[in-house]
Amino acid sequence: MPATAAQPASGRRRRVLGQFIKFGLVGGTGVVVNTAVAVAVRKTGLHFGVDEHQVFLNLLGTRWNIRWSHVYATLAFLVANIWNFQLNRSWTFRVADRPNWFRQFLPFLVAGLSGLLVGLITITALTNPTSPLALPPEIFDDSTGLRTRFYWANLIGVLLGTPANFLINKLWTFRVRGRGQRPRVDLA
Repeated sequence: MPATAAQPASGRRRRVLGQFIKFGLVGGTGVVVNTAVAVAVRKTGLHFGVDEHQVFLNLLGTRWNIRWSHVYATLAFLVANIWNFQLNRSWTFRVADRPNWFRQFLPFLVAGLSGLLVGLITITALTNPTSPLALPPEIFDDSTGLRTRFYWANLIGVLLGTPANFLINKLWTFRVRGRGQRPRVDLA
């Protein structure tokens, strides 16, 4: 039931808490999807001789680079983002009179990009050997799946981006609108 001004505050809090729990459960499945895709694209890249630490693209002649790990994480994000959107749309934030799929997906994707940005920064910080936050190479030596820096950095990045993602989606993507109001997509 949508929140109304007449609904008691305790009822709204319970409803928001329920949504947060559902969002977390959906997010948990999204983490599994994200990780599965990350593993698959990394293994595919390795078959073609591409190490995730290699440079994919230099940023305009600077010392900064986009690495294959960033590409892998972005592909995993896109698949998991579509997965999470559909589950959140049909379960977490379900309403009777919802906007069309693409109109609602754009804000969800934009909100998710904040989480992707956190994830990419986390991957960079945890996998770059010159970073003070780098995962210790004596433990994370990329010798097995559980010792692969990229997998752990990607997982930690996803977890760090989740709270902001929930708030942005709750307040923007899936906000309850009055009857007849069309959802706005404000990018500015």
